[in-house]
Formats: sequence, structure tokens, C-alpha cells
Amino acid sequence: MSAFNRLLVTGLPAVPKPIVGRVASRYVAGEDFADAVRVVRDLNQQGAMATVDVLGEEVSEREKATTAVEEYLRVFEAIDREKIDCNVSIKLTLLGLKIDEGFCRDNVARIVEAAKRFGNFVRIDMEDHTTTDATIRIYRELHARYGNLGIVLQAYMRRTLRDIEELPQGANVRLCKGIYVEPRRIAWKGYETVRHNYVQALDKLFTQGVYVGIATHDEYLTCAASALIDRHGLTRDQYEFQMLLGVDEELRRILIESGHRLRVYVPYGRDWYPYSIRRLRENPEVARHVLKAMMSGK
Repeated sequence: MSAFNRLLVTGLPAVPKPIVGRVASRYVAGEDFADAVRVVRDLNQQGAMATVDVLGEEVSEREKATTAVEEYLRVFEAIDREKIDCNVSIKLTLLGLKIDEGFCRDNVARIVEAAKRFGNFVRIDMEDHTTTDATIRIYRELHARYGNLGIVLQAYMRRTLRDIEELPQGANVRLCKGIYVEPRRIAWKGYETVRHNYVQALDKLFTQGVYVGIATHDEYLTCAASALIDRHGLTRDQYEFQMLLGVDEELRRILIESGHRLRVYVPYGRDWYPYSIRRLRENPEVARHVLKAMMSGK
């Protein structure tokens, strides 16, 4: 990242919330699940599947974690009622991981049980390295108990290839580059190095027969993934591509039109602001337009 872009993203918290809100509408469905239903239905009509995420993380009060669980239970009922092609993604720190691991595990179990009743699926998002071991422990225990549970692995983590070797039978993995700022001792830092590790990890996952959600907006990686899909002789029901809402919709259409299954990550909720700031930090070009709009009064 250039010095100017670093300065740009550092200044994002000073951007007025209404301006961020206008940009956030590209990345976030809205504050309520009704907004998410509208977005998911539109995506389904475009040939895409979806995964819904209730925004929020780093909860320190049990009541807030329990409220999030209840929201997810309502989400499964609504998905079934609305007949939309959609599963859910969860963050463990929203469900009380930083409060107590056992409390969090029980909350996840309630969500996964509800998903199973409705014939649905739950993906545990991966957060920063302080949560990785606990996330994998909870995933392994509940995957063995229920089966309809997946996890995320991050290609920039040095441990990822080893974690792939230790996946349980029938694992379902979303592979992404990784977005948290991690120490160099535990995470690869070079752009091309992370790309290389991503391809290695994807190849290893396919070799082990793991169903993979190939989560990337990097055209180089979509090209490399397509080559691996062909090399491993996979059929379209053995993998899927995944993308964020509002990011590179043209590439999304290209992948769908090429015959690949594709799922879009659809976040919603009142905690849209920190999520949107993170998206802007990842994309300084969009952040530049935000600051320009603020300075021009638009």
C-alpha cells in the first residue's frame, strides 16, 4: 500500500457516519433481515446463492450474545418461509467466545441444531489469530456432532497448510486470503507469497476431497482455481466460488455465466459501520471517493 493510501485509510474514522452509510449500502444489505431477504432474492434471480451474516463481533456481555443467537434462529425460519437459496455465517466473538468458550460452543450448537432442523448449513467465520485455536476446537466438536457445519481458513496464515492436514472427514472449508493485521511470525506478508500459499492450500484441499468455498475477488486466483478444478476433475457440485456483496459484480457474472456455482456473502445489522470501515480500509480506491465526496459536500 502506498504512503498516500495508508494516510487515507488512517483518516477513515473521521469520515462522517452518513457518508460512510451511503457507501455502506453497496456492501451491507441493511439493518434488518427483511433487507437481507430482498438482496438474497435478487441474487438468487441472478443465479447466485447467498450466505447471511448478522453483523457484530467482540461481544463482552452474555445478553448480547444470546440476542444474536435468537436472531439467527429467526433467520432460519425466514429462509425456510421465504424459500430463498441461502445459508448463514457466524462469528464466534459475537456469540461469546471472548466471554467463555463453553458458553460460545453452546450458543453455536443452538444455531447448528436449528439449521439442521431446516436442512440448512452454518459457516464459522475465522477471526484474528487470538481466536484460531478455539474456533477450530469448536468446529471439530460440533462438526462431529451435527455435520452441517463449515469453517474458514486463511491463506496468509503460516499454519494453514498444517490445519488442512488435520481437517476432519467430510470437512467443508471457505478459503480466503485473510484480512486481519497479523504479526509476521504467524502470517505471510508478501502479496505474491499469499497468492502462492492460497493456490497451494486450494490444491491440498481438493486433493483431500474437501468441499471448498473459493472466496476471492482476485482474478489471478479465480484463474488458478479454475485450472485446479479442471486438473482434479471436479464437478460443479464439489466446490463453489464466494464473493462479498458489492465487490466486483462483473467477475461474479463472469463466473456464473461460465457455469460455476457462486455464493455471495450478505451482511446485515445495526453494526454496519465498523464492517463498512473495514471494507473501505481494504479498498483505498473506494475510500478515496468517499473522502472526495465529503470534501465536496456531496
